Amino acid sequence: MKQFPTLLMKSLSVCSLPAATTTTLQDLAFHHQPKGVAKVVLKKGKTQLFKDGNPMVYSGAVDRIIGRPPPKTGDIVLVSDGTEKPIGWGLYNSVSMFCVRLMQLEDEAISDSSCALNMGKLLEVRIDAAVELRRRLGLPSVHTNAYRLINSEGDRLSGLIVDVFGDVAVVASSAAWVEKYKPDIEACIRKINYINHINWRPSVDILKEDGVNVSDLKEMHSSTCPERTKIMENGIVYTISLKGQKTGFYADQRDNRQFISRISDDQKVLDLCCYSGGFALNAVRGGALNVTGIDTSFPALELAKENVVLNNIDPGRISFVREDASEFMKGALLRDESWDIVIIDPPKLAPTKKVLHGASGMYRNLNSLAMQLTKRGGLLMTCSCSGAVAQSGIFLRILQGAAHMAGRKITVLRQAGAASDHPIDPSYPEGAYLSNFLLRVT
Repeated sequence: MKQFPTLLMKSLSVCSLPAATTTTLQDLAFHHQPKGVAKVVLKKGKTQLFKDGNPMVYSGAVDRIIGRPPPKTGDIVLVSDGTEKPIGWGLYNSVSMFCVRLMQLEDEAISDSSCALNMGKLLEVRIDAAVELRRRLGLPSVHTNAYRLINSEGDRLSGLIVDVFGDVAVVASSAAWVEKYKPDIEACIRKINYINHINWRPSVDILKEDGVNVSDLKEMHSSTCPERTKIMENGIVYTISLKGQKTGFYADQRDNRQFISRISDDQKVLDLCCYSGGFALNAVRGGALNVTGIDTSFPALELAKENVVLNNIDPGRISFVREDASEFMKGALLRDESWDIVIIDPPKLAPTKKVLHGASGMYRNLNSLAMQLTKRGGLLMTCSCSGAVAQSGIFLRILQGAAHMAGRKITVLRQAGAASDHPIDPSYPEGAYLSNFLLRVT
């Protein structure tokens, strides 16, 4: 079992509180780590947010930290209300704006003390629960072996994402604690009987903000994992690059891709920002007359073309063009082209709330062009993977503005988020990141 850091406490620490005020976590902190556990004390009025389940304790909510020497990044700390009564425990970060990621609340520690202040055990329990949840959702299956196993806050492991592609698990690390507990995480994943390879993909820019020395990451994460692998989703076979965008494949769009296959019969379909051809292949499988995929990435389009061959699809019904989506749409309008179904799934244009205003304009312009290319009475599936857009709830207003620019009227037929294996914790709405609308354009 991993030995957790121990810290000497000041006179107000858990070690010196009278027995009458001792809670389960205080008691465990004393018995399991006799030298004490540092305590992060919240400001008055800030406690309820975190009791309700928000796992991200931001520095502005903290009144003081009790413990000498002060805790280091990755250390286990108690989080307490203004009276110094613990409400839970988590992992400390001395650099990030989120100074603690809460891992377990007080009432949970009472019901299952085996995980209290024990990160190794908590990882084992949470990852096992994630595996069981996906099993209940029918994943993996004979038709689909690409899915998300761990979805950060949705699986109560903030900062950790694990996607499964056949026998490969791709770990996307975006928190300092994930790097610290890498051996424990890998040990839990290796226990899954159908996983043979683990590919560790640190999110370097985010980790840098979390205080991780990113210069060490290349050595730490060298991997013998194959660069490419084959997967199946809803009966369609894909070759994916494990060095490609995000974790290599956008499993969150699985249900939406299948929906496109159900509405594409006898239709002319345009797939903008098509990546490796997910929507395009589903449209052809659904009976589309012809499909055009557009993307700027040469490697992605090479994968898309390979996937056409893999699925024995008539190449005369599907084509891919390497071009910027905006430039292609402007050219298509000049050529007076239009499509029955248009799909636009651009990259993350608003990675943070700071750039939301500018990104809103880009989303509006892209969607205005897409609406003009949609035949009157046709369908537009438009997507945003920007968390800032999903959290703000402004995407529909952006689309209304785009319709005004395009001189079109839109009707919402369907609103969808990510696939069911991408759970979102409603107590932490910032975890929502995907907005999809199916629109009728007239």
